[in-house]
Amino acid sequence: MKKFLFPTFLSLATALSLNAAVMATVDGESIEDSEVAALLSAAMPGFDASQLSQLPADGKKRVVDDLINRKLLLKDAKATGIEKDPEFTKAMQNVRDSIALDVYMKKMFDGIKVSDAEIKDFYNKNKENFSQPAQARARHILLGDEKEAGAVIAELKKLKGDALTKKFAELASAKSIDKGSAAHGGELGWFGQSQMVKPFADAAFALKKGEISAKPVQTQFGYHVILKEDSRPAGTVSFDQAKGQIEQNLKLEKFQGQIRQKTDALRSKSKIEYK
Repeated sequence: MKKFLFPTFLSLATALSLNAAVMATVDGESIEDSEVAALLSAAMPGFDASQLSQLPADGKKRVVDDLINRKLLLKDAKATGIEKDPEFTKAMQNVRDSIALDVYMKKMFDGIKVSDAEIKDFYNKNKENFSQPAQARARHILLGDEKEAGAVIAELKKLKGDALTKKFAELASAKSIDKGSAAHGGELGWFGQSQMVKPFADAAFALKKGEISAKPVQTQFGYHVILKEDSRPAGTVSFDQAKGQIEQNLKLEKFQGQIRQKTDALRSKSKIEYK
């Protein structure tokens, strides 16, 4: 089933929500943890603000030092009158133009309506696209050493139910080298068998709900300890489950049509010369 891809020009920046802890000051100006997280997010796609507390102290200090240097250079740049430079003025206009276009298009998109009848009609005519393979939901702890993975299994194997899940999440957060899932207690969410590398998928689907892998599962990424949380059989995505995605897809199609009509109309009224 086609996944909804929101147009990049409609993606407006969202602020990181942290407690605004001050990590340094430069001539009385604070550097907050939100700035550190924002810089790391820009440098490392996929970095989550919640991972900031897991950074080693020396790594965090390097980022803070980088921000200190940036603030000092910015202060010096402004002192030279850089904001009156023609290049600065042109760059600022480009930024204003980009934001203006973003907001203009977002307002167009937000104004598009899709009726329940349209959504239902699409679902009924395209049911073959809403088939869903068997899925599993699991957590994992990824380690670089088989012996260490075995030790983790030994620590977990006597636990059951909520106690197992809680301890597994704690160990994933502390030990897993997959930092993306480690930030969420090793949670991987729902996945189909073809979405994971074969050794991992085979092991996860073979487990019963609430079981952990009896031995480390080796893949090209390292050694996995797997906790299977749930499973669901192959079937068809219900209308209620698909409704939101269908609405967004139909809205996007209408939006793209409006943009084509708008640009065609504007071009017909304009004098365009290719040089």
